[in-house]
Amino acid sequence: MIKHIFFDLDHTIWDFDRNAQETLMELYEIYKLKELGLTSAENFITTYTINNHQLWAQYHVGKITKEALREERFRKTFIDLGLHPELIPANFEADYVAMGPTKTNLFEGAEKVLAYLQNKYHLHIISNGFKEAVVTKMTVSNLNPYFKNVVISEDVGVNKPDKAIFEHALNLAKAQKQESIMIGDSLEADIYGAQNFGMRAIFFNPLKADKPDEVKEQIHHLEELLNYF
Repeated sequence: MIKHIFFDLDHTIWDFDRNAQETLMELYEIYKLKELGLTSAENFITTYTINNHQLWAQYHVGKITKEALREERFRKTFIDLGLHPELIPANFEADYVAMGPTKTNLFEGAEKVLAYLQNKYHLHIISNGFKEAVVTKMTVSNLNPYFKNVVISEDVGVNKPDKAIFEHALNLAKAQKQESIMIGDSLEADIYGAQNFGMRAIFFNPLKADKPDEVKEQIHHLEELLNYF
């Protein structure tokens, strides 16, 4: 009998890629990147997205630090696109970090689903996102009222998929494994992390990537959760 539902935030409720795209389009104009030789904003965003996803995958499992992620993602993107390192805008990362979390695009159906689930279950967030960004996203997107607890890896000292963050989240919620479920987009961090901890998990897979056999449950749209609960 499920009583507690734990959600990931980025790429699951808060539409990270769409919000990043909006932010990067603005910064492309602000920094006049076309004049620096980056003639395609779309190519810039695509290259950044690939690099950012790869670096976050490394961060989840502790291979790189927060500082390394932030230092590398745009530096690598600019260099990949042929920009000389000395021409990389010095404040680009800082402006991105300041602007990005203020965007409010959620995945389609998010508010409808959360409002429905809130009346029947205790909802919680477990995020590997950086604390200042998570706090801003939750506030400006009006997500705080839906959730009992927001667990952020920087506060706990370990990232998903470490079992310790799931243990901490359940203790904070006064929940048991058998009455809890994790919903998230990251196979490594959310799904395998929860399953290895002994907790049921649903893979949020909006891009319809191939589902590994060991992943028992998946959805492609948040509103599918209305059929689960």
